[in-house]
Amino acid sequence: MVEGERQIQRIAPRLADVGGIPVARAVPSKQRRLIGAWCFLDHAGPADFAPGEPGMRVGPHPHIGLQTFTWMLEGEVLHRDSLGHQQVIRPGQVNLMTAGHGIAHTEESVPGQGRLHAAQLWIALPEADKDTPPRFDHYPRLPAWSQDGVDFTLLVGDYLSHKAPTLSFSPLLGMDLHSPRGAELSLPLRPEFEYGLFVLEGQLALGAENFAENELAYLGLHREQVTLTLAPGARVLLVGGEPLDEDIYIWWNFVGHSRDDIAQALADWNAGAERFGKVEGYKGEPLQAPELP
Repeated sequence: MVEGERQIQRIAPRLADVGGIPVARAVPSKQRRLIGAWCFLDHAGPADFAPGEPGMRVGPHPHIGLQTFTWMLEGEVLHRDSLGHQQVIRPGQVNLMTAGHGIAHTEESVPGQGRLHAAQLWIALPEADKDTPPRFDHYPRLPAWSQDGVDFTLLVGDYLSHKAPTLSFSPLLGMDLHSPRGAELSLPLRPEFEYGLFVLEGQLALGAENFAENELAYLGLHREQVTLTLAPGARVLLVGGEPLDEDIYIWWNFVGHSRDDIAQALADWNAGAERFGKVEGYKGEPLQAPELP
């Protein structure tokens, strides 16, 4: 980096499999556990399925203390939850499930869909809201505009004169930037936010540093702007928020503010407690929790 310029942290993903789909996971990692309240960042796919293949199938599983956030790029996925919601998410839409005190859900590809590509994230709830009643929200229309050769979609929070309708419990930003032909631009930032740029497709350059697909560039705090170059066809996800200065514990599908939060949720799930309810309509067994270390 240029002398006097703050170092940008490069975070490589870990590879995983979720419901039969290849996933690149950038957060949490040893280098970075949180960006604002964003505590989990998965890049699912792109994955192609042959005719007759089931695609993604994730059986009933529980959550507490978080919001699950799905930004759909290609394909269609059916969400079911223990509150009785059934919702297909399509490209350009966001599904947001607030787990709060406890909820269970499933995800599966819609039959006939030959491709799946999505970003799936978690947002940690502040301790004051960790036991909020669970709910589900679907956002089929989000603020979108084009400028300087870039197509912007605001997923959550506010940016310049745009404001997303998406429910949040702490100051957050999520924004998709796609440049079909390539572009160089400067983005205004809020110095009280920390930010990360995750490459969903193509390549991103920040000064002399190049970031490939599935790499995360952590920008830190106290920046008023960032200048970036998007290669032709590049798509990046900008996430940010005020630092969540609270102890956060992440284990399996749970986010808690103490080990006791996690242990109690595990015991309740294993006991089939009413806390998580039951997902109706999914043909398959619930996921089994691993043992708590």
